[in-house]
Amino acid sequence: MGAASNPPAGKNALLRGLPSIEQLLRRPSLEPRLANLPHARAVAALRLAVERVRSRLLAGDLRPFEDADVEAALASLATPNLRPVINATGVVLHTNLGRAPLAPEAVERVVAVARGYSNLEYDLDEGERGSRYAPLIGHLRTLTGAEDAIVVNNCAGAVLLTLAALASGRECVVSRGELVEIGGGFRIPDVMRQSGAKLVEVGTTNRTRRADYANALGPDTGLIVKVHRSNFALVGFTEEASLAELTGLGRSRDVPVFQDLGSGALVPLSGPGLTPEPTVGQAIRDGADVVAFSGDKLLGGPQAGVIVGRADLLQRIKSHPLTRALRVDKMTVAALEATLELYRDGRPDAVPTQSLLTQQPAVLLARAERLAALLAARGVVGKVMSVDGQVGGGAMPLARLPSFACSLTVGAPKVFLDRLRDGEVPVIGRIADDEVVLDVRCLSEEDLGQVAQAVAAAQSGSQP
Repeated sequence: MGAASNPPAGKNALLRGLPSIEQLLRRPSLEPRLANLPHARAVAALRLAVERVRSRLLAGDLRPFEDADVEAALASLATPNLRPVINATGVVLHTNLGRAPLAPEAVERVVAVARGYSNLEYDLDEGERGSRYAPLIGHLRTLTGAEDAIVVNNCAGAVLLTLAALASGRECVVSRGELVEIGGGFRIPDVMRQSGAKLVEVGTTNRTRRADYANALGPDTGLIVKVHRSNFALVGFTEEASLAELTGLGRSRDVPVFQDLGSGALVPLSGPGLTPEPTVGQAIRDGADVVAFSGDKLLGGPQAGVIVGRADLLQRIKSHPLTRALRVDKMTVAALEATLELYRDGRPDAVPTQSLLTQQPAVLLARAERLAALLAARGVVGKVMSVDGQVGGGAMPLARLPSFACSLTVGAPKVFLDRLRDGEVPVIGRIADDEVVLDVRCLSEEDLGQVAQAVAAAQSGSQP
């Protein structure tokens, strides 16, 4: 009988045999690959490779360390963790995918400001220190009708700051039906508690009248708070006091009314499947003393929390210590200013969020058919089907946007989606009825070719 082959090394032996970083730096097969790299990057890649192999071995995968592990680690280090993806989910304001894409004008403004110095807090006319909010206040006053404005890091920050500045240690009267959670476990009662305000709940979950607020007002009342239910709908046997009713009550009792509007529509939105949404300007016209809203939802700009309203109340908000902690940076100011200019110029359709939400079904159908043709040219069958998209980002919860998609019948849909995400440009789709669905609403013409290429690669990789 011939000599028996050597048995494969066991886990412990492979773990003990993992090379050191110094050994790998001197390995002849790796020297040409590492020679032209910065030493720190080479060391980081080698450490990553060794740690990955160690984790692999501990998990029971007994493949030994190979030069290919270093190549994979180098590729990982060369790929940014935050990078562009292609949104084929049909959700326009997808929070996990960065919400609103910026208009080209906003992107150009950010690049111009980011690459050098700027007059962020310098008054060019006076030659002295200025306000970082100056580029935005005029636009926000014009677009909303408010007396003054300030911008902070997001709408949750705007709500926290407003409550802390105007009602810390005092009572805030809120309907039970508006004690919402805005995502990530972040709840209105928690925000109030952190601000130092005292929550006073009125009415019931489904019905709250003006009289409920009136009965709760007293000498310790700091604010009447109305929260727009932007991320869920209350239907059926319901009743609520309108903002105009509450502002009338507030005026009669000398209590300011604060509207947390959330989604931040500056202009009325109309399009297939969209539902009515209150605008910031309407809230001001209805008498709200202070209004807070998001910059990266229906407004279509960068992440920001905008506060507009009465000048005297905004001055109190601006002078609160939290304002500095929540302030925005120069890139946010630049992107938001450029976005607001599009509204000022009567060009809301130039804001990507606006155009994505108001697309006509015929346009989407033609786009889906082009994607199906590109897939067919690569040997992939994509069935065009009608689907419903979503606004996303906690806005217009009842809206169902008629759209079209290419659906793919594959053996393992989840594995297929994993492969699409692993591409050079990750494609994010979804699964419905055991099929991979690629909604075309948020795809550009350039995206179509990249999606088709990614799908063909994923299908090839999934074949045995």
